[in-house]
Amino acid sequence: MAATPILTTHDLARTFTTKRGTVEAVRGIDMSVDAGEMLGFLGPNGAGKSTTLRMLTTLLAPSRGTATVAGYDLAREPTAVRTAIGYVAQSGGVAPEETVRAELTLQARMYRLPKAEAIARTEELAKDLDLTDLLDRKCSQLSGGQRRRLDIAMALTHRPRILFLDEPTTGLDPGSRADVWDLVRRIRAESGTTVFLTTHYLDEADALADRLIIVDGGRIVAEGTSEELKARYGGSPDATLQDTFIAITGRGPKKDDQAPVAV
Repeated sequence: MAATPILTTHDLARTFTTKRGTVEAVRGIDMSVDAGEMLGFLGPNGAGKSTTLRMLTTLLAPSRGTATVAGYDLAREPTAVRTAIGYVAQSGGVAPEETVRAELTLQARMYRLPKAEAIARTEELAKDLDLTDLLDRKCSQLSGGQRRRLDIAMALTHRPRILFLDEPTTGLDPGSRADVWDLVRRIRAESGTTVFLTTHYLDEADALADRLIIVDGGRIVAEGTSEELKARYGGSPDATLQDTFIAITGRGPKKDDQAPVAV
């Protein structure tokens, strides 16, 4: 039986008008993501991946094209889309002066959970994401890895069907990155949540994603499993994803993004 798409786009595009003229950041993206899939969405700097992500999470209106997210039309039902997705931005979004407990409970209340349910959901998430001992600690006192777990917990408050992760481990040490990897794997395995991942760390995409889509110049230039792309563009299934990525785009990720990480 064919898998059911939970996210689709057709000719999705975005242009910006600047003093120097029109910039086509995304030039027509056609893709389909299956329910429960973990997709790696990759590209060099300026390729259009962040703009695409911002459109799919309703933060930016498309200039043309259509998309459905969790069964909702992106243009006509943006509120419904927001209730069905979780989004972890690169920079996070917690208030430094608030406690972990306050942030999680407020997030639950913003998604209209009754007070008692919001409190219970806070305790549940804290247990699942190893935050229980940190509930009464101010967010400003968290380590980078702890704060990232909190960011992910906040995105999961309302049990989203799709979790968007925008470079979730940037700036973390290898141990914290490995912890986030394990957490993302567990979220997908236990709840069947679809994960849409953007990252500059190619080892991260290689380890986590079921399938990869590579964009460049605002268009999709390659897609398939890591093994398929390595065989097709890297010359061998044993090629590295970094060599494959460079063969496809002619460019590599930022040098600083290639730090080793534990699996």
